[in-house]
Amino acid sequence: MQKASTDNQAAAKDIKLLVLDIDGTIAGHSNTISEPVKQAILAAQARGIQVAIATGRMYRSALRFHQDIGSTLPLMAYQGAWIQDPNTQKIHRHWVVSREIAHQLLDYFEKPELRSLLSVHFYINDRLYVRELTKETKIYAERSGVIPIPVGDLRQALTNEPTKILALSDDIDVIDKLLGNLRRQYTPAELYLTTSVATFFEATNASVNKGTAVRYLAEELLGLELANVMAIGDNFNDLEMLEYAGLGVAMGNAPSGVQAIAKWVAPSVEQDGAAVAIEKFLL
Repeated sequence: MQKASTDNQAAAKDIKLLVLDIDGTIAGHSNTISEPVKQAILAAQARGIQVAIATGRMYRSALRFHQDIGSTLPLMAYQGAWIQDPNTQKIHRHWVVSREIAHQLLDYFEKPELRSLLSVHFYINDRLYVRELTKETKIYAERSGVIPIPVGDLRQALTNEPTKILALSDDIDVIDKLLGNLRRQYTPAELYLTTSVATFFEATNASVNKGTAVRYLAEELLGLELANVMAIGDNFNDLEMLEYAGLGVAMGNAPSGVQAIAKWVAPSVEQDGAAVAIEKFLL
C-alpha cells in the first residue's frame, strides 16, 4: 500500500464527487456491499460529497447497489455506454455497437476453434440475449440477478443494436488471445475493447469508457473539474476513470497494471479497501 503524498492530501479537500466501481471494489464474493463500506459511503455523503456508481454491469443489475448507497446521481452502466437517472428515469446517454460490427464479432466468436470455448452475451435494451444457457452464463446470471434470454442464433436478436457484447470463458488465456487479436483487427476509433475481470471480454461503442462517462457526469451535469473527483476501481475497465480522476484509487486486488496508474492503492475488496480509502481521504 502506497503512502499518500501531501499533494494527494491537499487534493482530498477538493473532492466533491466520489465514483465507485461495483465488482471487486465495493462488492466482493458476497455480491453485496459490506457494512463498513456502506457506512464510509454514507459518512462521505453526510459531508456533502456526492457518490455515483460506474460499472460494466447492466443498468438493471447495478440498480440495487445504486439504491443501497442512496445515490441521487445518474447511474453509469455498461462501462458508461448507458447513463440513466433512476430518480427521473431520464437516459442521459446510450451509445451502441453498430449491427455491422456486432455481426462481425459474432462471426469471429463462432469460428470452429472458438465456438465451444465461449459463452456470448448480447445486451440489447437492458436485456441479456444468449445463444444457449452455458454453465458460465448461469453463474453470471445468478450473480447479476438477470434472467438470460436464450435465442439459439444470436443474429435473431440483432433487430436492435447492442449496448455491449460480452464473451465469457473460464480459460483466461482464451480471453487474453481474443482481446489481443481483436485489438489488432479494430482500432480504438472503431470499438472499445476491455476486460472487466480476467474471464470477461467486453466490446462497446468506441466513444465509451468509464473515463468519458465520469467526465460527462462531473463536468457536463455537475459543473465540476477533475480535481473535484475521486474514483475507486479494481480492473482494466477502470483505467480511464482512474486516470481522469483527480484522485484515482486502485484496489489491492487490482492487477499490477491498474495499480501502477493509481495515485494510491487501497487494501483488497475483502478487507473493505474502499472504506479504508474513503476514510483516509474524505473523512
